[in-house]
Amino acid sequence: MKKITALLVLTVLIFLFVGLPDMMAQCPMCRMSAESNLEHGGTMGKGLNRGILYILSLPYLLVLSLGIIWYRNKKKTENEGFNEELN
Repeated sequence: MKKITALLVLTVLIFLFVGLPDMMAQCPMCRMSAESNLEHGGTMGKGLNRGILYILSLPYLLVLSLGIIWYRNKKKTENEGFNEELN
């Protein structure tokens, strides 16, 4: 179980950080606003892409966490039922 969880976390991290430069995408209005701000000496646009990716990743992490909790509870109840049958 620990190997599966570690492998899953490692896979998510690899996809997140390897594809990070390619995933820098914004809506056109946000992009124009950020570019305009940067041209006039502002710093607003620098963290905008990372903020978008951060917000995008949270639902996936929540679903992953719930799936892991569900899987562990399912395995735990199956093991308890198996142990009761042996007694």
